[in-house]
Amino acid sequence: MTAPFVPQIALYRNWLAEQRGLSFANYEEMRQWSVRDLDGFWRSIWDYYDLQSPTPFAAVITERKMPGAVWFPGAQVNYARQVFRHVEAADAAGLPAIVSSGEDGKLNETSWPELRRKAAALALHLEDKGIKPGDRIAAYLPNIPETIIAFLASASIGAVWSVCAPDMAAPAVIDRFKQIEPKVLIACDAVTYAGRRHDRKDVVAELRRSLPTVEHVILHSEAAPTAPDARLADIVARTGAAIDAFEPAWLPFDHPLWIVYSSGTTGLPKPIVHGHGGIVIVVLALLGLHNDLGCSYHENSFGERYHWYSSTGWIMWNSQVGGLLSGTTCCIFDGSPGGTKDKPDWTTLWRFVAQSKATFFGAGAAFFANCAKAEIDLTAAGDLSRLRCLGSTGSPLSADTQTWFNDRFAALSKINGSKAQADIWWANISGGTDFAGAFIGGNRELPQTPGAMQCRLLGAAVEAFSEQGHAVIDEVGELVCTEPMPSMPLRFWNDKGDARYRSSYFETYPDNFDGSGRGPVWRHGDWLKVNPDGSCIIYGRSDATINRHGLRMGTSELYSAIEALPEVLDSLVVDLEYLGRDSYMPLFVVLREGTAFDAAMQAKINKAIEAGLSRRFLPNEIFAVAEIPRTLSGKKQELPIKKLLLGQPVEKVINKEAMANPACLDWYLAFARDYLARTAA
Repeated sequence: MTAPFVPQIALYRNWLAEQRGLSFANYEEMRQWSVRDLDGFWRSIWDYYDLQSPTPFAAVITERKMPGAVWFPGAQVNYARQVFRHVEAADAAGLPAIVSSGEDGKLNETSWPELRRKAAALALHLEDKGIKPGDRIAAYLPNIPETIIAFLASASIGAVWSVCAPDMAAPAVIDRFKQIEPKVLIACDAVTYAGRRHDRKDVVAELRRSLPTVEHVILHSEAAPTAPDARLADIVARTGAAIDAFEPAWLPFDHPLWIVYSSGTTGLPKPIVHGHGGIVIVVLALLGLHNDLGCSYHENSFGERYHWYSSTGWIMWNSQVGGLLSGTTCCIFDGSPGGTKDKPDWTTLWRFVAQSKATFFGAGAAFFANCAKAEIDLTAAGDLSRLRCLGSTGSPLSADTQTWFNDRFAALSKINGSKAQADIWWANISGGTDFAGAFIGGNRELPQTPGAMQCRLLGAAVEAFSEQGHAVIDEVGELVCTEPMPSMPLRFWNDKGDARYRSSYFETYPDNFDGSGRGPVWRHGDWLKVNPDGSCIIYGRSDATINRHGLRMGTSELYSAIEALPEVLDSLVVDLEYLGRDSYMPLFVVLREGTAFDAAMQAKINKAIEAGLSRRFLPNEIFAVAEIPRTLSGKKQELPIKKLLLGQPVEKVINKEAMANPACLDWYLAFARDYLARTAA
């Protein structure tokens, strides 16, 4: 497949004109319609993608409010059913469902019929073990086809899926899984990353001990398991009439699909529940209309192959799997994107893109920045001529990085003849784990400006709010969403009265916050500027959450790991991710009297973080301090310190009268001056 072909959003716009009699002067006019007429817009997405239900829905949305909106009541859906609708047509066209590889460079293909058969075999096995709709299945697995198969099996029978990546240490995994009380654990006993084989048997053993609700363990292992455990490979290898006849169950539109985790600054990670229907309809619109991904067996987009590099611990894994919903071949890579510590190689993923014949390649913005810094040679990666689109997310993509790649692809197009690469299109998106979608993203018909995202998405009533809670243009403000979307959380698991859900998103702008009578407004936690032309720039997190290489982690989880050390009395961490700057995360610690702050102590702190969370969350630098600034109520003042280090004046970010220990500010002010001078230089 080569571009240009007709953009997916143009096909949809033409359909609206023919089927609904709707026409728009420009994209922003169409977007305004989509957020004013929620019923009309989301009904059009249902019809455009020909979603099916054995029973009619009574309405598109009831109670147009956040939280509490109910979507498509009466409809029945199943994520896996939508995937398996494509089996016959895609297979008849000779197209695989999944193309996969790892650090060994070996390419494997999973056919559409094989995907369905293996998922059916595992689904029937789970039913035989007594798993019922609503039961939780916890997975500790890497980004391999078996993980997708296990997820589809879970979805097929109405079980609730939840996955953690095997680079996460046992305490972090347990903090997540113990909240949801899983009945099944599917886990790997080893994983390869950066050239090393990492044994995970001890982690699996610790998960068994710490998750008493688990009744059945399935291992992804080369070794034969000990009864009553089962081996995943043996289960999915089964065949038979019952497997051939298996069909996913019809489920209510809002039946729980999966539980994902997003961390705040206090307490355990938030277990966010999303529903089958909301995820299906939002992902189809996002990947189709805004990422311009087409069905692989349709003439207009024949041979489409979608690769977004991710671990299973990032919401982009869920987005990658979502390509299957539209019949698109998914290309997945398991391993390090940058080679090994001894032999860095930032062409690793580019070689996979060439070998897998990917047409769309997405990754975290940090990946592209690392490639540019390494001055990689794209011509050495192989035949990239089929690649027509790049995508980024996770953190702001700088204009310099985007321009660097634009220049390289323009030069590459002269060699390989790819018209698409002469001015390669970027589908840069910004969204979140919280609703498994995007608020801001791409539009293949709109102009591109390096460093900016092209538009607010259809159906996303997104604004930048001033400190007074008013929508502003051409100013940096809080990213908010003023209308509900179908993939917003159904709830948090075991969240009585939705108290934590409400405080996470609706505390800043509660019901009638501005006296206008409007309901609560979703605050997302990002700095946003909406430009006069409708393009958008994300500047980084507006709260204290850590966003390390695109993966979010709550500061409370870091503190739990650090302050478990007897030498550490208190700690504070801030992540200074901001547009155009490298991520910088300093850690401040208060040590017990008599403890030496030497290299050994710093190594001990880093080891505690690695053992409790993951190497991904190691700080750039560690500083010993006398005190951690706290409010009168005892809360660590992470966000004010972060704002100081981003250059904001102290009088605007800190109220000394509300502090328990204002005298300690002098040290942080001096540190901020030194840091800002150093970064400016």
